[in-house]
Amino acid sequence: MMRRPAYQTGGVRFGHGFPMSRWVLRLMIANFAVFLLMATRLLPAGAIDWLGFAVPGFLTRPWTLVTYMFVHGGFMHLFMNMLALFFFGPPLEQKWGSRFFLRFYLATGLGGAAFSVLLYSLTGPTIMVGASGAIFGLLVAFALNWPDAKIFLYFVFPVPAKWFVAALGAFTLLSTVQGSADGVAHWAHLGGLVTGFVYLRYGERIGRLANRMLYKERPAPRPRRTKRPAPPPPSPRRRRRVDGDSLDEVDRILDKIRADGMDSLSARERAFLDEVSRQYKQTQETEKKTRTH
Repeated sequence: MMRRPAYQTGGVRFGHGFPMSRWVLRLMIANFAVFLLMATRLLPAGAIDWLGFAVPGFLTRPWTLVTYMFVHGGFMHLFMNMLALFFFGPPLEQKWGSRFFLRFYLATGLGGAAFSVLLYSLTGPTIMVGASGAIFGLLVAFALNWPDAKIFLYFVFPVPAKWFVAALGAFTLLSTVQGSADGVAHWAHLGGLVTGFVYLRYGERIGRLANRMLYKERPAPRPRRTKRPAPPPPSPRRRRRVDGDSLDEVDRILDKIRADGMDSLSARERAFLDEVSRQYKQTQETEKKTRTH
């Protein structure tokens, strides 16, 4: 069974126990608003030709790639799509966030239109309307995220989401290949299913590959290496002066320890004592090896 996130408390909960989410509500309002405008004739009767997607005319009316998702052929068409959005949209928006959810919804809707172009030889010059491509994308996304969640077929028979979507995909593919004459754009449903699956499984890889192809970076030229002259060895006089200064600093730190204790030393003074101790040990080991040889 699908578990609800722990941070969701209070409020009215809808399908699958999730509260109504922001963009699900907005999309439902937009779809019902367009339907009411067309039903009350506030939009002219020919608006469906300007808002619906058709392959022959989409180059001159590119906005139809998006607007066709908000136009429906009848109330039952609208009701079934919004019912699916009502049940399967909130869990996904809660899981992904509003921005990714909206991007995915529009991408799968565009996938339905893209399949109309790819399968134009089968579909012919038909006007396609409805949010079914995006809705089928949400179905496959829900099944990928919660494969064992129960979907009640005809509101009675519980079926795991993974089997429900697999059967729906097989039926959609068969109807598309056979060219069903039931007035339903099965190829758009198939486009939403395929686009949703590819988007979720391979979207990041495709995005990285596209960035590499579009924004190729030329490697910066390597600077020529020039041989630097070796620094001259320090003179014995300079070395003796440095050693003398180091001994004076050691004496000062030891006096400070005797007067105030180890806790009075700063971090720089502690590091200096450690370095002097390390150099002293190296000198003793070198002299020991010299004597043994």
